[in-house]
Amino acid sequence: MVDLLLVTPPSRKKVYQNLSDDFAAIEPPVWSGLIAQYISNKDYEVIILDAEAEHFNYLQTAKKIIEINPKLVCFAIYGQQPSASTQCMPGAMETCKLLNEHSDNKYPTIVIGTHPSALPKRTLEDGPFRYVGKGECLETIEFLIEFTKGSIEINKVPGLYYYAENKVVSNKTSALISDLDKYLPRQKLELLDMSKYKAHNWHAFHNLNSRNSYASLQTSLGCPFKCTFCCINAPFESNQIRFWSPENVIKQIDELVNKYNIKNIKIPDEMFVLNPKQVIEICDKIIERNYDLNFWAYARIDTLQNREMLEKMKKAGMHWIAIGIESASEHVRDGVVKGRFKFEDIIKTVDRVKEYDYNIGANYIFGLPDDDEESMRNTLDLAKEINSEWANFYSAMAYPGSALHLLAKKNKVKLPEDEDGPGWIGYSQHSYESMPLATDYVSSEEVLNFRDNAFDEYFTNSSYLNMIEKKFGKNVVDHLNLMTSKKLNRAHH
Repeated sequence: MVDLLLVTPPSRKKVYQNLSDDFAAIEPPVWSGLIAQYISNKDYEVIILDAEAEHFNYLQTAKKIIEINPKLVCFAIYGQQPSASTQCMPGAMETCKLLNEHSDNKYPTIVIGTHPSALPKRTLEDGPFRYVGKGECLETIEFLIEFTKGSIEINKVPGLYYYAENKVVSNKTSALISDLDKYLPRQKLELLDMSKYKAHNWHAFHNLNSRNSYASLQTSLGCPFKCTFCCINAPFESNQIRFWSPENVIKQIDELVNKYNIKNIKIPDEMFVLNPKQVIEICDKIIERNYDLNFWAYARIDTLQNREMLEKMKKAGMHWIAIGIESASEHVRDGVVKGRFKFEDIIKTVDRVKEYDYNIGANYIFGLPDDDEESMRNTLDLAKEINSEWANFYSAMAYPGSALHLLAKKNKVKLPEDEDGPGWIGYSQHSYESMPLATDYVSSEEVLNFRDNAFDEYFTNSSYLNMIEKKFGKNVVDHLNLMTSKKLNRAHH
């Protein structure tokens, strides 16, 4: 009998609306893959059910779980970008509810991820999960399997939230894994059908037909920065960062290339471009093998200063850098602790990166606490001036687990989970129910309207499309025109 079933519940349709079919990525479940290897190394039998990759709906997913008949069901809730866990909660909750109904509550269920770690008590109270895990949850799952076998008492399961005598009870969280190479040596990829994953459309602008040759590879855990809008450190309860060794990373890349013929690789680390020594060592090993790969990874303006690192990254095939610019206003950035850099530093750094012919995916946020119409317009104008190969336009959200969420709760700012709100799906950037954070100067609806109009203005402007055609060809321009023709429906309209 299967000891553990790790489930990625279906969320794409609700989260991305009509962009889910052709434009959004299908992300491999990296954390599930790492947990699966950890649990397998303890001699338990593990299966991963990725309902997103299988294109299952809620009921199909619930019925598949019953067919597999595991001893323990773990819903692992992560999204396609570091702050996207909360938006996937409704899909997990509906799937688990159906599982309970169709199995007469037979299966012990646990939910883990960024959102459950940020709000473990609320997540348990929301239901319908029997247990909630707080933290990295490796030992939580391992010990919970033993509890299901009757080998230990439930109070010995670390990081667990559960009901006892109709009250929420919690156990102390495990210490963070210190030796990633030893305990999380790889993702158990053999449990996945790697042909079913799909890169972000922009990641494959060089060859849109290569999107299904795609994988995601973690090289570190955690982030040393403290941006107030970010929730990514919720499972780690600190802002420390830990690394896999370059030797381990290249071993995993070897497997992706030689066993699965992967060409496009995302590095989902909260901040890959950070430690030049680590980055250069990884790049040197890739260069030695002469792999023809297409990576993308996250960076900040203040982590892109080392020219040797930039040279090595480009030579290794790290053709895309996602840069968190967020706002054109230094005042707005300071308000969310987003680095100590000035407007001129943004321009100089972007120009430096362009010297090496990188493709840039620039990230911008509208509706940060000090934003008004003018500052948001300045940010859009900056985006158009930079004219990067891709731009992510986000509305500011007070994600659970972020300092911004605590501040919003303290100041009684209206949030999606409030009684008359849309619920957790309101934290999705692209959903019908999307509900950004209001500021003192602009309403939630005004922020969302500005974001949607900014997206259209950027991706339909001639300077951008001419640059894209020159660099990638007319077929990519046609693809972008089709993308911008797909309008998101919004509830407030």
